[in-house]
Amino acid sequence: MKVLVSDNLGEAGIQMFEAEEGIDVDVNTGLSPDALKEIIGQYDALVIRSATKVTEDLLQEAHRLKVIGRAGIGLDNVDIPAATKRGIVVMNTPTGNVVTTAEHAIAMMLALSRNIPQGTASLKEGRWEKKKLQGKEVFNKTLGVIGYGKIGSIVADRARGLKMRVVVHDPYVTPERIVADGFEPVTLASLYQQADYITVHVPKMKSTLGLLDRSAFEKMKDGVMIINCARGGIVNEQDLFEAIQSGKVAGAALDVFETEPPGDSPLLALDQVIATPHLGASTREAQTNVAVDVAREIIDYLKHNTIVNAVNVPSVSGELLVRLGPFLELGERIGMLHAQLTRGPVQEVAIVYNGDFRDLDLTPVTTGILKGLLTPMVNEEVNFVNAPVIAKERGMNVTETTAADAEDYINLITVKVSSTQVTNTVSGTIFGKKDVRVVMINDFRLELVPEGHMLLIYNQDKPGAIGSIGTTLGKHQINISRMQVGQDRAGHRNVIFLKTDSAIPESVLEELQALPLVNVVYPLNF
Repeated sequence: MKVLVSDNLGEAGIQMFEAEEGIDVDVNTGLSPDALKEIIGQYDALVIRSATKVTEDLLQEAHRLKVIGRAGIGLDNVDIPAATKRGIVVMNTPTGNVVTTAEHAIAMMLALSRNIPQGTASLKEGRWEKKKLQGKEVFNKTLGVIGYGKIGSIVADRARGLKMRVVVHDPYVTPERIVADGFEPVTLASLYQQADYITVHVPKMKSTLGLLDRSAFEKMKDGVMIINCARGGIVNEQDLFEAIQSGKVAGAALDVFETEPPGDSPLLALDQVIATPHLGASTREAQTNVAVDVAREIIDYLKHNTIVNAVNVPSVSGELLVRLGPFLELGERIGMLHAQLTRGPVQEVAIVYNGDFRDLDLTPVTTGILKGLLTPMVNEEVNFVNAPVIAKERGMNVTETTAADAEDYINLITVKVSSTQVTNTVSGTIFGKKDVRVVMINDFRLELVPEGHMLLIYNQDKPGAIGSIGTTLGKHQINISRMQVGQDRAGHRNVIFLKTDSAIPESVLEELQALPLVNVVYPLNF
């Protein structure tokens, strides 16, 4: 079996491949997309970091490829749906660099406070600017941590060692968990008001894009300092530039940018800004860790069919995977739907399996439900291996029960998710052999195909409601490709599901919400 390493990989990982009997490894980095396409058909496994782009076009030539291993967490450079369609397992190494990234955030905070980069540059240029570069202590200052996943929790712990007061905001982590760790849970507004330093550790997605913007800076203390070692785009760079110029923000430490490399970003011209070229995971220890992890994962899969840290398949045998496949997809889609309906930290996930599951081990389906639920909530890669662990870390109580009776269906999966703010119940089943359907949301019966861009609309059951919704979307040239209408069991309230050919802009969502016969509008994406 042949393994291609197409990006720079720690020597320890390469040595593991070379020492493994029955595996041949080629290290060929810096290939152009066309050059990689020419040779990819020879290989059973591909090991990458961030440079190689694994596109659908490339995968069309990967006739032997069984597995892709990413030495690191991020998989933005891999077309996961295209790989899944071809039966290619995609793995990553989600824990190898969390300490390194957290330490970098702390280092950036200290360097920013004491003007270390500016002092180094000044001294090398022959100047002695001791008075100009006076800094400040972090001792007894308040650090606001936004995002309390693996990295954010380590940053909080390290800051405690510096005798800082730490306040934490994460809408998906229970306050009890944060208190148990010895920190103060706060609202985002309260964090802005209290923090002398703010560090972000959230995933980059629609809800966090531009999280720290002009309106956020206006709510912060005068002289606050910002640290971003998470993802570019979470901090609005133009708004940050203006906040620094106005004096609202005293300084910023940035490891990531909206565009990388950032080119002639005006932020880099400011003395109050220090920056590094996305070095958060770049330590010798971290690169060794991820190299060893990815080599071990690839070897175990090629030689023993063992799947570890896969993002597109669970850790099960091939035979069981065939039987469970449709239920895995159904479970993950139910979890994704719950994630978009839930507000506040999740406390309980109650799963009921009704009907004929032929003595199947349904543990992977439960994991799929948790994966779908957790993925948009946490700043770490969620897969079929770590989803139960992350749920436990976040204080979620997960229960499973089975029952023989599935009412009108051969089998039925029902998931009830309770948070600090809401409780929702979603049921789904399989039509035919593999067609996924959601058949009930709370008290509403329907037959929903959970895919693509959708709108969930709760409306009044009165003439003109559906017409006004269609007219509004039509006015903005948004095509409805599918529509389903359900009612609660009493027949008093309507729920409408619309599938559209494109995502709905925020302005159109606001216009729909303002319609007189519309109660609530939820945009959904699967």
